Amino acid sequence: MTGFGSAEGTVGSARVSVEIRSVNHRFFNPSIKLPTELSKWEPEVREALRRGVSRGHVTLMARIQRPDTEASRIDEARFGAYVEQIRHLQERFCMSGQLDVGAVLRLPNIMASGEQAPTEEGRASELVAIVEQALGALDAMRTTEGTHLAAYIGERLDLVEQAVDRIAARAPARLVEQRDRLREAVRELAGGVAVDDQRIAQEIAILADRLDVSEEISRFHAHLAAVRATLASKESDGIGKRLGFLLQEMLREANTTGSKANDAAILQDVILIKEELERIREQVENLE
Repeated sequence: MTGFGSAEGTVGSARVSVEIRSVNHRFFNPSIKLPTELSKWEPEVREALRRGVSRGHVTLMARIQRPDTEASRIDEARFGAYVEQIRHLQERFCMSGQLDVGAVLRLPNIMASGEQAPTEEGRASELVAIVEQALGALDAMRTTEGTHLAAYIGERLDLVEQAVDRIAARAPARLVEQRDRLREAVRELAGGVAVDDQRIAQEIAILADRLDVSEEISRFHAHLAAVRATLASKESDGIGKRLGFLLQEMLREANTTGSKANDAAILQDVILIKEELERIREQVENLE
């Protein structure tokens, strides 16, 4: 979601520059700052932003460019109107005191310049076209950043998959060890007394079912494939939210595997998986 884009163009007879910045946010959150002369077209600008960005905090700032050599001047008509209003208020409310020229000059739109502001002939479409150019530059930067993030996430996914494969390889041997351990414990407790072998077999079957992680491993591989397919998708909407959901599902499978593990080697890989999933989650927050 992070990026920057800018563009310049003409609105009416005025030269206008537009800058757009975007940072992470759960939803589309625009902040639009337009000069007074352009503020009447804010709804059109907001809609253009919504079309170009579906998620993120987006700040748009537009400026009317004026030559450096152009000297600002005081709008005497507006200055006089302010002074007249202030004196009227002083008389009406019996307020004393001298007028402060500096205070009047700080009132809105006192300073004017020779640059002609956009007129009614300056159509909203001209401003929107500049905004769309800036959005194009923003999108190009975000696409580059997204490519780097996708590569980083892919590396983390490889580590997760390697850990899942180690768990899958370790699981059968762990069941055999648990079975042998249970039999040995029963023999020691029986102290030479005959034990019902069928009952032991039932307990071993119950233990094997409780410790079996084959379903979790299968779902984990499905989620990993879905994450990779999402990263490779050409769709531009909802990628971040979809990845966030898949990460939640993988974390759930990791927790279930950990609770069933009862094995140091598997628990070590479960911890690694959860660490890598957290690293991925932090980066997914940056994806639209």
